[in-house]
Amino acid sequence: MIRETNFQEVFIPEEFDEEQLMIKNTCEDFLDAEVRPNLDRIDQQEEGLMQQLLDKAGELGLLSVSIPEAFGGFGKNFNTSMLVTDAVGSGHSFAVALSAHTGIGTLPILYYGNEEQKIKYIPKLATGAYKAAYCLTEPNAGSDANSGRTSAKLNPEGTHYLLNGQKMWITNGGFADIFIVFAKIDDDKNLSAFIVERAFGGISMNPEEHKLGIKGSSTRQVFFNDCPVPIENMLSERENGFKIAVNILNIGRIKLGAAAIGSSRKVISQAINYANERVQFKLPISKFGAVRYKLAEMATRNFAVESAAYRAGQNIDDAYEALVTEGMDPSKAKLKSTEQFAIECAILKVWGSEMLDYIVDEGVQIYGGMGYSAEAPMERAYRDSRINRIFEGTNEVNRLLIVDMLLKRALKGELDLMGPAQAVAAELMAIPDFAEVEEMPFAYEKKTIANLKKAGLLIAGAAVQKLMMTLQKEQEILMNIADIIGAIYIAESTILRVEKLFHLRGEEQVKGQLDMARIYLQNTVDKVYLAGKEALNSFAEGDELNMMLVGLRRFTKVQPFNIKDARQRVAKQLIEANRYCF
Repeated sequence: MIRETNFQEVFIPEEFDEEQLMIKNTCEDFLDAEVRPNLDRIDQQEEGLMQQLLDKAGELGLLSVSIPEAFGGFGKNFNTSMLVTDAVGSGHSFAVALSAHTGIGTLPILYYGNEEQKIKYIPKLATGAYKAAYCLTEPNAGSDANSGRTSAKLNPEGTHYLLNGQKMWITNGGFADIFIVFAKIDDDKNLSAFIVERAFGGISMNPEEHKLGIKGSSTRQVFFNDCPVPIENMLSERENGFKIAVNILNIGRIKLGAAAIGSSRKVISQAINYANERVQFKLPISKFGAVRYKLAEMATRNFAVESAAYRAGQNIDDAYEALVTEGMDPSKAKLKSTEQFAIECAILKVWGSEMLDYIVDEGVQIYGGMGYSAEAPMERAYRDSRINRIFEGTNEVNRLLIVDMLLKRALKGELDLMGPAQAVAAELMAIPDFAEVEEMPFAYEKKTIANLKKAGLLIAGAAVQKLMMTLQKEQEILMNIADIIGAIYIAESTILRVEKLFHLRGEEQVKGQLDMARIYLQNTVDKVYLAGKEALNSFAEGDELNMMLVGLRRFTKVQPFNIKDARQRVAKQLIEANRYCF
């Protein structure tokens, strides 16, 4: 928001090396061979099937890509683990089970466990010999996780904590061997975390939940009744559980965005196949403009979110390397590097899940009546996508977090937000810059992004100054600001990706990508204007409001662009390839 990024600074998916692409292909082959032929059996929760699939994934190393070699893993970087999540993302309920195991189930031990805990548990989690689950949510503690009532009391002998409480919506709960459980010790204000083995006893469960989607994912309520947990199984320090939960959820959020990309890509290809095969009025429906519009818009949104996801993933890897070079412990560096990009993680969770929801909805529409039939693939995709706007913190909570984290960093002096905001406010009083944009590749797009950032700073700065301490209560305004910040980040990432491709391959080879970047930018300008206008109308009035609205219009001007023809060109490439081809 406060500086320009050079395209050479960003990583793009086209830069993955041969080994990384082989890992991706292994994941896709596994889905084709083991998961897709068995989707109905998985959704019926056939006894033992999901465990067998996780065992087979473990044999191929799909559960241990980012686990250090010392604990039986491949030791790959964060962006490679993002690629695996992307590649498995179209695996419906299996993808949920795998992500819960490798992410929120395993990473708390890997990042917060002591050496003994890591040696005991990580190698078995890496192979799938142990399956993992994460027990945070309670009936009265969802988004407000720290209000959980599950208790932990030390036994008279001082050897075990006795856990008592109820957890709900526990993914993998029906078959997990290991549970990461959050509870409060005595009258503590904050949660503590524990590694709990099913074999400890004192654990009971309700039957499997009947859900709208991801029906094959085991989801249980878990009850702890004097469950004895050895004192050495406390994870990290007492009252550090809430911090563990927050930091692990950051990783879960960006990984959810990656999974949404993979799932969307599969749906787009299926929609293209169907549009090419379905004949109406003696023509394939892919010949009709209304359908081509849908295909192009679906591909554009996926391409944009993908651009931002791997940009952020590499940022996390680069931050990790820098921290380790400075002497930080690798486990702490993993957490710190992700924490530094927590805002991007939240953005990608929101934009990824909403992109997927849009794409599956349009997929159903392209299939028409068959889209509503359980015999065609869109029905399952449609139902399974809906949970993603709730998982890992609702999208509403994540939007509020985007702004909250930004403002907290500004208050701590970690970034100068108000300085640039005040500079934008001062610019409104000056004569507008009518200078022509240089005739260079991407000069106009970059100028547009810079202006959108000014619009965001103008509105965020004015909201902070006007509302001060009451801003945190103005959730609608905060969500307007979050929509502006997120939209700009995704649009800028897309422009940077295409600019890098342009320099690597030449204009002729990236015409479709360039069209998509410009389509997305045009749409982003409109969204920033509408969100900005709504926010300003909510807290400003009179001459001040009029002046800022004039500024908003100035910063959201965009060159005329034939977006219809651009979409037609993108659709043509997709239809000729008969798949998502970017």
